[in-house]
Parts: sequence; structure tokens; C-alpha cells
Amino acid sequence: MSLSPSLSALRTAALAAAGLLLAAVPLAQPAAAEDAVARGKYLVGIAGCNDCHTPGYFLGKPDMARYLGGSEVGFEVPGLGVFHGPNLTPDKETGLGGWTDEQIIAAVTQGKAPDGRELAPVMPWHAFATLTPDDQKAIVAFLRSIPAVSNKVPGPFGPSEKPTSLILRVVPPQP
Repeated sequence: MSLSPSLSALRTAALAAAGLLLAAVPLAQPAAAEDAVARGKYLVGIAGCNDCHTPGYFLGKPDMARYLGGSEVGFEVPGLGVFHGPNLTPDKETGLGGWTDEQIIAAVTQGKAPDGRELAPVMPWHAFATLTPDDQKAIVAFLRSIPAVSNKVPGPFGPSEKPTSLILRVVPPQP
């Protein structure tokens, strides 16, 4: 009686192991996607995106039902105009729903809108320019996962235009 397994038994065991591995692969993908969304949520939270992009935040009552749906309060930058934190939700008409992943990443890390214009100077893209590619993708995954909010923010308003909303004004010190 031999204790060594037959070639046929080894083949059967190897095929069974390969089958188990292949069956487990689809389970790993959703977990990785969930991890990316969780990482993106964390990054968006510590980056303070909620502050400028959620209605009511600057009024002391953030409307979390419209989380990241765009601010009704604008920033006035002397000589440049008034800028509102836009809608970051996946709404196709008023948010990022029509943007590609690459366009969202360019806005966050390079301060560039899809049309090529530079984002308002209050957008701290310089601070996000060194995000790793995985962190960039995680932020996109999270923004794509939140509920779409239909909310067109006012503006932007040039320096000679009259804003139609509340504004936070940056006032330089007087000499």
C-alpha cells in the first residue's frame, strides 16, 4: 500500500483548488470597491469638502440631506469676484454626473474644470496635488456613490457683477 497520492488524485485536488480560487475572485472585487468608497469618504471628510460644498454649512445648519450638493453662500475674492462651492454629487445636470473620472481628478489635483478654466482660488487643489492615484480614485468612487442632488449654485460672478446670494468677503487689512 503506497502513501503517495496518484497523479489523478493530485490533478483533481489542483482543479478543485483552482475552482475555489476562481469562485472567490468575484467576491474580492466588491470588497475592493467598498474599500475605495470608504477610503474616499474618509479623504473627503478630512479634506473638509463638506465645508464649502454642503448647503447650510456656512449658516451653521448644514443640510446633510443635500450633502455635497453645493453652497448657497459664495466667497468674494477682491478683484476676482464671487465663487460658490459647486455641487459635487453625481447629478447629471447640476453636479459631477457628466464629468469623467479623469475630469474630477484634474479638478481636485490641478484646479482645472473640464472646459479648461481654472477653478476659484479658494479651491485648495494645491493641497490635494500630491494625492496618490489610489486616493484620487477613491475620492471619485465616493463622490459617485453618494445620492445625486439637483442643486444649481449661483455664479460665478465677476468683480463687476452683483451677486444674487449671500457672500463671505475676504477683507484685506487697512494700512
